[in-house]
Amino acid sequence: MDKDLIIQTIVNLFNGADKHDWEMVKNSFCENVLLDYSSLSGQRASTLSSSDITNSWIDFLPKFAFTIHMLTNFEVNMQGNKATAFCKGQAVHHLPNAQGGDLWIVYGTYDFALDNHGGNWHVSSMKLNLLYQDGNKQLPVLAMAN
Repeated sequence: MDKDLIIQTIVNLFNGADKHDWEMVKNSFCENVLLDYSSLSGQRASTLSSSDITNSWIDFLPKFAFTIHMLTNFEVNMQGNKATAFCKGQAVHHLPNAQGGDLWIVYGTYDFALDNHGGNWHVSSMKLNLLYQDGNKQLPVLAMAN
């Protein structure tokens, strides 16, 4: 039962991002989260508030015509009120533009740590392990210029 709730928390995080349901995104996180996208961005992992993460996604993701995050092959391990989870992911970002190349696709795996507070699971750590990027890798820059 708890494993299903843990997976649902992670799914809610990404579904919320795709639907621009920022309350769903924020509620999927602990108050502070160790966020590590260093394999994609080159920036070091850092601990950020759930509000800071959500606000940065609000400033970025809606600039695309749409995003689709697909997750699969979940593995969950629990120890009391703590859990770790692993999954494979694909993130499709679409932005029509005059330069062509309307898609930027990111393939990778994710490692999560989660805490249970009052019967609800929340992500306390999230790490993207980049495997491959496809499509127009300049799309994030074009999106931010919009």
